[in-house]
Amino acid sequence: MFEIKKYLQEQRLLVEEALRRHMLAAAGDFAAHIETMSYSLFVGGKRVRPILCLAAGRCVNTAPDIDEQLLPAACALECIHTYSLIHDDLPAMDNDDLRRGQPTCHKKFGEAEAILAGDSLLTYAFELLASEQFFGPAPATRLRQIAILAKAAGPLGMVGGQFLDIASEKKQIPFELLQTIHRSKTGALLTAAVQMGAVGGGADEAQLQALMEYGQAVGLAFQIADDLLDVTASTVQLGKTAGHDAEQGKATYPAFFGIEKSRALADEAAERAVAALSNFDQRAEPLRALAQYIVSRTH
Repeated sequence: MFEIKKYLQEQRLLVEEALRRHMLAAAGDFAAHIETMSYSLFVGGKRVRPILCLAAGRCVNTAPDIDEQLLPAACALECIHTYSLIHDDLPAMDNDDLRRGQPTCHKKFGEAEAILAGDSLLTYAFELLASEQFFGPAPATRLRQIAILAKAAGPLGMVGGQFLDIASEKKQIPFELLQTIHRSKTGALLTAAVQMGAVGGGADEAQLQALMEYGQAVGLAFQIADDLLDVTASTVQLGKTAGHDAEQGKATYPAFFGIEKSRALADEAAERAVAALSNFDQRAEPLRALAQYIVSRTH
């Protein structure tokens, strides 16, 4: 039996060590700004996206140094994710006071400071991927990873999905638009994490296609599970304000289908993710276990 919780803890520590190694030091004239960036980056989190990146790369590459090759991409993903959370919590967006059980960035440092911290994390992610000082894949591979990440995080990906999410608040929208919101706001970056790992590991086209299908299904399962937790979990369990989606009139799967149907749809998405890995050997076991864990988690 694969021990997913032990695996996630080990991988989280690996990612956090790399983040601390690659993060700028809070010194000199920019010390306060870098401290603000670091606060949200290290305040906690499951590190799902970088873990997916590493796991996907290991599926297709057994080189002893594969982790070191992929860690800059993994760290870049977490920088992008953290920036999105900082901005998502702002008063003009979801207006939340808690994130990962701690005061949100703008509550601790101020709104302008939080906006700039998010801006810098977004930009620094691409410095991590592009800089020659970090050991990583060949330049052509890094360029491909940069393109994947930029597309996933941009106007037709995460940011566009956030725009649609806000524009749809307190409105009746068609289910097709809800699917677009989820696929863009959450699914795009999760799929990109798997793609970046696969590309960094040298996946062939068949492997890349299968891993992309896995990432898309996992992204949907993850977002439905998040929607459900907002309804069923407590603020203490979530580390952020529970019931926030309903309060803001968000378009969610439970709002469309109720709790039980939504749970069934999350399970179906997780099953599709596992099925996409049918041609992979035991090296894909972490990805299979992750798909199941995502829909069974309690926070």
